Amino acid sequence: MVMKKKAKDMTVFEQIKSGLEDGIAYFRGELTLVTTALPAPPPKANPKKIAAIRRKLGMSQSVFAATLNVSMRTVQSWEQGVRRPSDASLRLLQIIGTQPTVVDALFAERPVRAKSRYSRSSRRPRQREQHV
Repeated sequence: MVMKKKAKDMTVFEQIKSGLEDGIAYFRGELTLVTTALPAPPPKANPKKIAAIRRKLGMSQSVFAATLNVSMRTVQSWEQGVRRPSDASLRLLQIIGTQPTVVDALFAERPVRAKSRYSRSSRRPRQREQHV
């Protein structure tokens, strides 16, 4: 098997020749090409749509933010139209907006308790029960 040079290391003539050789090999059935279909880019989401997705899931802004792994301020700024979600966030919004059961899978893992506003030292200490 002959190792081909990378395209950046080839002259234009070598690139054309290599392409023609590949075409001939494909025609003879010696080379199989796989075509992969890619999904369309995620649809844009306006502030009302983002808020509607969140409400449909029955989540507060803070829970929604934690679910998407963004800050609550980010969700607030999306819903106010101050900022726009990144393409990755748009994809997540698209998925959970059309397939809300995906969110159930996230919560099926080990649940995480929300952080308390109070530190452990500010709470009243627990009293141990003594068994007689």
